[in-house]
Amino acid sequence: MIHNYFKQYTSAATLAFYRLAFGLMMLLSLIRFASYGWIQKFYITPNFHFTYYGFEWVKPIGNYTYFIFIIAGISALFVAIGYKYKWSILAFFLSFTYIELMDKTTYLNHYYFITIISFVLLFLPANCYFSVDAYKNEKIRFEKIPTWNIDILKLLLAIVYFYAGLAKLNSDWLISAMPLKIWLPNNSNLPFLGSLLNQNWVHYAFSWTGAIYDLGIVFLLLYKRTRLFGFILVVVFHILTKILFPIGVFPYVMIISSLIFFSPDLHKKILNSISKVGSSSIAIYENGKEKIQEFNFLAKAKLTFIGCFVFLQLLFPFRYFCYPNELFWTEEGFRFSWRVMLIEKAGYATFTVRDAITKKEIIVNNSHFLTTFQEKQMAFQPDFILEYAHYLHNYYQQQGINNPEVYVESYVALNGRLSQKYIDSKINLANENESFKHKTWILPFNDNIKGF
Repeated sequence: MIHNYFKQYTSAATLAFYRLAFGLMMLLSLIRFASYGWIQKFYITPNFHFTYYGFEWVKPIGNYTYFIFIIAGISALFVAIGYKYKWSILAFFLSFTYIELMDKTTYLNHYYFITIISFVLLFLPANCYFSVDAYKNEKIRFEKIPTWNIDILKLLLAIVYFYAGLAKLNSDWLISAMPLKIWLPNNSNLPFLGSLLNQNWVHYAFSWTGAIYDLGIVFLLLYKRTRLFGFILVVVFHILTKILFPIGVFPYVMIISSLIFFSPDLHKKILNSISKVGSSSIAIYENGKEKIQEFNFLAKAKLTFIGCFVFLQLLFPFRYFCYPNELFWTEEGFRFSWRVMLIEKAGYATFTVRDAITKKEIIVNNSHFLTTFQEKQMAFQPDFILEYAHYLHNYYQQQGINNPEVYVESYVALNGRLSQKYIDSKINLANENESFKHKTWILPFNDNIKGF
């Protein structure tokens, strides 16, 4: 049965359209990022950068950081037009992933989505149709490709939506309408909608509608009879999300990505329209050739590897079950799990550095070391707090403090609750090391959030 599935074929137009759309979206998003001055603000100006565990070596490289963005932008353009595709998508994947890993402070779910999509595109023949490569090399030119090349992209998109929906099945979101009850009134100055956003029933309507949408939208897109209606919902949902929340290009990425569920006929029409006004070097060639799925050792190894990667994407978001205590509080297993806009946390953290011999204490002014944005993010995320504590230990040791001990007085408020003490202030964080183990120095949450 599985063997027969891999022998099914579909039009290469769908994959070519997705390659073109993905490359252009990435190029525009990188230009947007640079035009706002965010390369300087987030990667060059700060003296300290929060890193991901295991990737501490990935850091900005001063003004040369601009070159990483230039490489990502050029490679995104080449991916779009299908020029030197294999090298271009590899360059994009590496450069974009490096950008994503440079500072944990800028973490967003859609950055991770872009990374895994670009990784999967490494293994797909996205340049076999409507590309410069196909124009130059007839050997790689195909009209039909194995269906799994499209289905894997649909599956990755489905994971984002469905897992985001599962994550909303919790008591804060459904029973308390949190954190939308906090966020929506901030847009009360909007025309038409503004006056409604202060209404309690609207908060609940948005919460329940959001959960139902995420859980059901993929099923609407999968079936031909409901596909157009589903896509209209996609557009309305994401445009509304864009208006209400500052989440960058994510809504546009999801809208364009959802077109992959449509018939190849639509993608052919779009590509034909582009070819009439574009360069003849990326014209469409209908040669009737099929890119036959091979089953030799290398092909089987490739399929097995991709299968394992997809299985990891299915399993990885549930790693939070390995940790005790409330996920929204500890955030252990929170990232890379499609938990989109579920929590509103605010906190403050006052660090004290103590000389281990003289017992002299220094109250740290965080603004001397962190930007305002970094300090805000650090105050309610335990791995940030730990990494910053180690930075302070090293800094003050260089200033002549004997084996500096680092303590923090930290309070955090979650989803509208009163703030409570977050970190055990008796623990010397300089002696605690980052790992995948549970952080025992996070104090227990004094409430209970039921659900996924």
